[in-house]
Amino acid sequence: MTRIVIVGAGQAGAALAAKLRALGHAGPVTLFGDEPVAPYQRPPLSKAYLLGEMGLDRLMLRGPDFWAEQDIALHTASPVTAIDPAARVVIAGGQAHGWDMLALTTGARPRRLPAAMGGDLAGVYTMRSLSDADAMAAEFRPGRRLLVIGGGYIGLEAAAVAAKKGLAVTLVEAAPRILSRVAAAETADWFRSLHEGHGVRIIEGRALVRLTEAGGRVAGAVLDDGAEVGCDFAIAGIGIAPDAALAGAAGLALDNGIATDAFGRTSDPAIWAAGDCASFPHAGGRLRLESVPNAIDMGEAVAANMLGAGKAYVPKPWFWSDQYDVKLQIAGLGTGADRVVVRDAPPARSHWYFAGDRLLAVDAMNDSRAFMIARRLIDAGRSADPAVVADPSADLKALL
Repeated sequence: MTRIVIVGAGQAGAALAAKLRALGHAGPVTLFGDEPVAPYQRPPLSKAYLLGEMGLDRLMLRGPDFWAEQDIALHTASPVTAIDPAARVVIAGGQAHGWDMLALTTGARPRRLPAAMGGDLAGVYTMRSLSDADAMAAEFRPGRRLLVIGGGYIGLEAAAVAAKKGLAVTLVEAAPRILSRVAAAETADWFRSLHEGHGVRIIEGRALVRLTEAGGRVAGAVLDDGAEVGCDFAIAGIGIAPDAALAGAAGLALDNGIATDAFGRTSDPAIWAAGDCASFPHAGGRLRLESVPNAIDMGEAVAANMLGAGKAYVPKPWFWSDQYDVKLQIAGLGTGADRVVVRDAPPARSHWYFAGDRLLAVDAMNDSRAFMIARRLIDAGRSADPAVVADPSADLKALL
């Protein structure tokens, strides 16, 4: 029977393992994770979990009996340290585990501030794992001062949680504006106003030179204009990088992560990859998506292809973020847009990205209707009439 080993017990690995069983694979399935807990959701860590609104049991992707019932051998706290493609084994805990097919769902790791900038000081955190959230939870006490480094969605979500809990928050972004890599200026402006309305101080266009310390613990920051910002603790939300070290050491081709073909197969025909760690052919180039929906969809697609489906993975990008009482939903990819059409129908608002006459993406703030309609259009390769989009009295259903 074909032995399948999956390295990485995040959303993609869990989805892939479950799909193998759902599709009828009867051979051994083994899932290795380096964390001491079963697969769980990451997005609530910087939101509901940190706010104390969601417990550990609700974070779990599957019930406690699922893995045994599905005969999936789940190894937690078992980081894989090496892959030998020739011998078809992985090494975990000093033991060799054989496989006939291997799937890499190793995800991504947070970028950390260099030690020379104070990144190793006590009180400096990243937000990616359950242990990260647990480590910083006690810091979130009313009246304390938080410094957030990075104005992407992770940084903004952490700032929102802190502000809601009564902390004084300063966010520093080196780029000219927040969300510069992922959203239009219109969306950045809207979220800047939202955060400033909740008392968050946002400093844009200023790079961090170094963190300052007192007694080995972070005490503030020096910016490139000489300004100093005091803090009691800091969160570095400066992005993530694909976790492709194992794949690279095993000789697999890398290109913005682990390079796969359209079916999820790597440069070794017996090894596959899915999720945040994997890049795949898209629109004449390569694409790597960092999102839960992509991790699930690609994990399931790779599972099917490992069993012979032979169906190319076609991404349908969508994302979300929760900040204060705002639900942001994003459909599509705005890269290449030459204009943004704003639909303002308070309390709902949406920003529609166009390249010429073609609809590329939408950012919908508390506007699930706009999100769903735009998503259907984008998935179908259809566009939208900008005049209808811009008219808040117009029925968006007419676009369908």
